[in-house]
Amino acid sequence: MRGLFGVVGLLLVLVAVGWLAKSQLQMVGGGKDARPSAGSVTGVPAPLGAQDVPNGNVQQHSQQVQQQFKAMAEAAIQTPRAMPEDN
Repeated sequence: MRGLFGVVGLLLVLVAVGWLAKSQLQMVGGGKDARPSAGSVTGVPAPLGAQDVPNGNVQQHSQQVQQQFKAMAEAAIQTPRAMPEDN
């Protein structure tokens, strides 16, 4: 009996989360076939495509992107976070 209530509760939570996700996607203009565009997130630049590579080949561009990612990841790791005060 207790297990049955657990399964029913999980199913209700799953339905609620699915309904909320669906309503959120519809509010931001998404639909069944809507996909976020590459530059749709604020503060995140759209990546260059192979046809947009300036003055170089794809391999050089790939290495440049990897170096930029590595530098950004290292900067994020080095950024100190705020520590809560001990009371």
